[in-house]
Amino acid sequence: MLHVGLYGASFGSVWITIRALVALLDRAIVRLLPAVPRPVVQRLSSRYIAGPSLDDAVRVVRRLNAKGKLATVDVLGEEISNPDEARAIAGQYHDVLARIDAEGLDANVSVKLTALGLELDTELCRENLEAVVLDAAARSNFVRIDMEDSSTTDRTLGLYRALSEAGHANVGVVVQAYLRRTADDLPGLANVRLCKGIYVEPVEIAYREFEAVRANFVRSLESLVADGAYVAIATHDEHLIAEGLRVVREAGLGREQYEFQMLLGVRPDRADELVADGHRLRVYVPYGTHWYEYSVRRLQENPKLAGYVAADTFRRAFGR
Repeated sequence: MLHVGLYGASFGSVWITIRALVALLDRAIVRLLPAVPRPVVQRLSSRYIAGPSLDDAVRVVRRLNAKGKLATVDVLGEEISNPDEARAIAGQYHDVLARIDAEGLDANVSVKLTALGLELDTELCRENLEAVVLDAAARSNFVRIDMEDSSTTDRTLGLYRALSEAGHANVGVVVQAYLRRTADDLPGLANVRLCKGIYVEPVEIAYREFEAVRANFVRSLESLVADGAYVAIATHDEHLIAEGLRVVREAGLGREQYEFQMLLGVRPDRADELVADGHRLRVYVPYGTHWYEYSVRRLQENPKLAGYVAADTFRRAFGR
């Protein structure tokens, strides 16, 4: 018994050390990004971004649909600096919805409110968002409002709730499990993408411990399912995938009552397995000319994703 206990403690310490070393490697990869030539970043990111044009996004969505996967299309462009740019991004979403409709694709859209003008003028953002939601409704489609850093959380939830209360049933929102406030934000949310969260936030408002974020993710998922919300379980974490499968199984949910979501190019084999097992699986498909800014920012905000990229690149170069 003593030996088993010592072995368990020793193994746990080794595992913690390995995980810490992997995290250090991920952060080291991120620090090197600014020195990496843009063509190299583009090559690395080509698996994770559809491309610069809507045609690129359509091509990727068509390929995903052929494999039984759904998609959500995101127009890159959070760096807008004036109202005309915000209106232009909204216009691109109208183009996306029109192409989805015309080509019979199984896809919806995800919008970032900063790209629609949230930091310029809340009313401008609301007008752009409502126009996209109305267009989507006319085409029997759906709009997911992405969640960004904590400075936008109240405004994002406020706009979502206002649209829902106005009778727009084809709109959903995102909540982030690493925020301490998330449990208080859940009541009344009808359609939610639940993710861990990637923005760097102060410890006062966000959990930093890996297991604490995981635990809050599971608590949030259980709460949303208990309240009858439609939940998109957005994770690449195998533990959370397993917990998601457990929660939906124990709740007796049918296939149309939930879905899993993953980023384009991240764990596609696991996504294939979920589809083969009969689950709905939606892939986040970003496209646009702001691919470089998106690539660097996402990897800097989420060093673990940088590790996925590096490991995948290594496997492709040298084989498994």
